[in-house]
Amino acid sequence: MADPLHIFTDGSFNDASRSGGWAFVVREAGNQIHSASGKAGGTSNNTFEVLAVLNAMSWIAVEAPTRAVTLWTDAVHVIEGCNRYRAIWRNNGWKRITPNQHTRRRPIPDREIWQQLDTLLERHPHVAVEWCKGHSGSVGNEHADALARLAARVKTP
Repeated sequence: MADPLHIFTDGSFNDASRSGGWAFVVREAGNQIHSASGKAGGTSNNTFEVLAVLNAMSWIAVEAPTRAVTLWTDAVHVIEGCNRYRAIWRNNGWKRITPNQHTRRRPIPDREIWQQLDTLLERHPHVAVEWCKGHSGSVGNEHADALARLAARVKTP
């Protein structure tokens, strides 16, 4: 049986340019076996944190579809979204609801990204999404952070 994979994700956002970067680092038995990063336009750091997890899940779907995986993120809203809210959002038509029936139901920010991520997480129940403290010396987290920051700074032609 293969060792479980540990995948560290991170996002970075530059408010001035309204663009950011995402990254993930795959580790097995303490060694890095893969990493990827990219740049995109966006509206907040939250977008890039979710994009990092989505891209990691896309990699898992192709490269490790049956492997035990722990996907680590330092973004609490991503963990809450993955482990708690996505089922609620899905059942509510990807809109937020409030106890007050007179208020308008608002769409979930980054709804399209969350929907894609939801599909992948449903297909791969062997993936556990967990929290790791950011900037605390975790090699995988620090490397993902550096890659995301670098991707966010890359000039677009």
